[in-house]
Amino acid sequence: VQLQASGGGLVQAGGSVRLSCTTSERTFSRYIIGWFRQAAGKEREFVAAVSRSGHAKYYGDSMKGRSTISRDNAENTVSLQMNSLKPEDTAVYYCAAPRDTDWGPDVIATAARDYDYWGQGTLVTVSS
Repeated sequence: VQLQASGGGLVQAGGSVRLSCTTSERTFSRYIIGWFRQAAGKEREFVAAVSRSGHAKYYGDSMKGRSTISRDNAENTVSLQMNSLKPEDTAVYYCAAPRDTDWGPDVIATAARDYDYWGQGTLVTVSS
C-alpha cells in the first residue's frame, strides 16, 4: 500500500493545518490509518489513528483536544485537522497503515510497531 501524506507547511503559532493521507489502493477501507510525527532528534510519536469504519478514533497526548482525525473511504482519504499549533508541534508527520487487514472495524492501533506501510511524510513547521 502506497500512502501519500500532504498538507504540511509553515504556520504561525496558534494557527491550523489540515493534513491529508491518500492512496490509490482500492481496498483502503480495510486499513486502520494512523498519524505519527517525528521531530528532529526525537523518536517517532503517535498522534492519532482512525479505525477501518471511521467510527473509532484515538489521539495521542500531544495533540489531544487540538486535533481531529477523519476518514472518507469513498475518497480514499484520511484527514488530520490540527489547531492551536505550537512551535513544539514542528515535525515531519507520517501517515501509516498496518499490513494486517483483519483488524475489527472499530479497532485502533497506536504503536508504531503495529504499522507496516508508511507514507513519505509531510513537514509542518510552526513559527513562534
